[in-house]
Amino acid sequence: MALNQTNKIVWIVETIYRAHKISFEELNRRWMDNVDLSGGEELLKRTFHKWKWNIFDTFGLSIECEKAAPYRYYIANVDNMKSDSIQNWLLSTLSVSNSLLENKSIKDRIILENVPSGNEYLRPIMDAMKKNRFIHINYFNYWRGNTREHYIMPLCVKLFRLRWYMVGRNWPAGKNIVFCLDRIQDFRLSNHTFEYPEEFDPQGFFDGCIGVIPSDGCNIEKVRIKVNSGQAHYLRDLPLHESQQETEQSDGYSIFELQVRPTIDFQQELLWNGEDLEVLEPYWLRKEIAGKIKRMWNQYKEQG
Repeated sequence: MALNQTNKIVWIVETIYRAHKISFEELNRRWMDNVDLSGGEELLKRTFHKWKWNIFDTFGLSIECEKAAPYRYYIANVDNMKSDSIQNWLLSTLSVSNSLLENKSIKDRIILENVPSGNEYLRPIMDAMKKNRFIHINYFNYWRGNTREHYIMPLCVKLFRLRWYMVGRNWPAGKNIVFCLDRIQDFRLSNHTFEYPEEFDPQGFFDGCIGVIPSDGCNIEKVRIKVNSGQAHYLRDLPLHESQQETEQSDGYSIFELQVRPTIDFQQELLWNGEDLEVLEPYWLRKEIAGKIKRMWNQYKEQG
C-alpha cells in the first residue's frame, strides 16, 4: 500500500473515531476540507468501501454502518484501539505522522526528540528474522569499551525509550544476548539459515521486565511504592508497568503495587521520581535504592 494511501486510511480511522458516529456525507465534507489529502476531490463511496477492508486488514478495525437512519458509520470494535498490539502502535505512529505532514507550515514550532541511528539496521534485521537467516554484526560494548564480532540468530526486536534493541542467540554458545541497534557498527547477512527455537518466547523473555535488561537471576516479585499525591497523578496516567495497581490513596500520598523483576532498568525508573517516591517492599530493594541515594549524596557532599 502506498504511503499516501496509508495516510488516507489513517485519516478515515481518526475522523470516525473522534466523531464516534458519522454519516458518509459529513465524512466526505471533512475529507474535502482537508485539501492536503483529498486534493479537493470527493471521496467516492466505492473507494471508501475498499478502504474499509484495507483498514480491517491493516489495523484489525471493523467499520460498520447503522442499519437505520441516519445511517452513520462507526468503529464496531473500538476497544481494540486501546489494546497493546503492533497494529495499534502502527496506527498511533502514522497518526502522528499525518499530523506533522498537515502542519508543515508551523514546523519551527514543533519540537521533536532526536532518534538514534539504529533504524539503519532495523529493516535488514527484521528481514533476516522473517527468513530465519544468521547475521554477522560488529558490536561496540559500552562497558568493555571495545568492538566484537558476533554471529547470531536474530530472534526478536523491542523498542524502548526511542531505541531499538534486538535479542540474538549467539553461535555456537547458544546464549541469548540483547543488542542495541545504534551500537552496531557493521552488519552482514549470512547465507546460512536456522530453525527458530520453539522454546523461545519474546514476551516471556521480557516477562515482568521494565526496559530491555532480561530476567537473569531476578525473579518476579511484589514491589510496593509510596508516591506523594502530586506525582501519583503521573503514575496513574503512565503506569510504570502493566501490573501496577493503586491499593491505597490519601490526601498526601498513594500506595502502588507492581509484580515486576526489579532489574537495573526498573531501579532507574524509581530513582527518576526522586524524593517523590519511596520503596516500601521488598526490603532488599529498599536497601538497594537507599544505598544508591547515599552514594549519590556522598558524591555531592564531597564536592560541596
